[in-house]
Amino acid sequence: MSDVYVHSVSVITPVYQGERTLDELIAGIQPWTTEFSTPDGHRARVTEVILSYDRGPDGSAAVIRRLAADHPWVRPVWLSRNFGQHAATLAGIASSGGDWVVTLDEDGQHDPMFIGGMIDTALREQADLVYAAPSNRPPHGFVRNTASRSSKKLLESVLGGGRASQFNSYRLILGEIARSVAAYAGTGVYLDVALSWVSSRTVTSPVLLREEGDRKSGYSYRQLFAHFWRMVLTSGTRGLRFVTGVGALFFAGGILFALYLIIMRAFAVDIPAGWTSQMVLTAVGIGAVLMALGIIAEYLGVAVSSALGRPTYLIVRDPAAGPLGHLDIASRDPGEHRT
Repeated sequence: MSDVYVHSVSVITPVYQGERTLDELIAGIQPWTTEFSTPDGHRARVTEVILSYDRGPDGSAAVIRRLAADHPWVRPVWLSRNFGQHAATLAGIASSGGDWVVTLDEDGQHDPMFIGGMIDTALREQADLVYAAPSNRPPHGFVRNTASRSSKKLLESVLGGGRASQFNSYRLILGEIARSVAAYAGTGVYLDVALSWVSSRTVTSPVLLREEGDRKSGYSYRQLFAHFWRMVLTSGTRGLRFVTGVGALFFAGGILFALYLIIMRAFAVDIPAGWTSQMVLTAVGIGAVLMALGIIAEYLGVAVSSALGRPTYLIVRDPAAGPLGHLDIASRDPGEHRT
């Protein structure tokens, strides 16, 4: 039998309050650190688990040290201070080396058993970015789940946020794409928006979410709103163009209104002195101001895109020479899923 390609996987977990959940998380990943077969028969192995420590308030650091001492495939990344989940995720990705990068939350709701299915989806669809698509309701409560769905739909349909409804912190990313994003993404950029800038094909793969570990979410509603607002600010300039469009409508409406008032004045309609000129100036002036603000905002949008690190282009190797090119199914015994 010819050599079969084994897809190497780097798992990235940002750690903030993982003291009570990291042991279970690592225990769940351990079976996949030996070579296994995906449901479609591809071969893969988790070669490293990178725990990116974001200086949380609990004893996560001691747990990370112990896990790294016990498991050679556990690699700590120590941030100098608390930078937030996205920055910690980017730091972990930048330190990875696998063909594929998988991001998992520390709370245990992301089951690593679905990594194989996500790899199959990527290879089947020739996609460099796969988001988990939960088949069950996320364990966050009705209010938070509804707010999350609504905000993503708003971002996607109104503000030009790409496929925001697919965004999920459980992701499979082609390694070279992930590491390139970690290199160019500027301060404050939303990770999924940055990925959408360079991903050629994005798909989803079904998963089942588990209950969170022995702790509640570390995000308050204020922090979740800040999270959403960062998505808005980094998703593009459609919101700025909306301001320009409103200004143009006001400007055009002011001119039409002025013509209407002049006609009414010509036919001796009783209009109070000075009212016509005042209304015309108000309508046209508001339109002109809004248009000017919109144009200025467009220039600022260009500057912001540059500051966020949005690349003009991204060079990658021939897809046929990378993981996406290895579609050969290994010869295996019927019913074999793991070795």
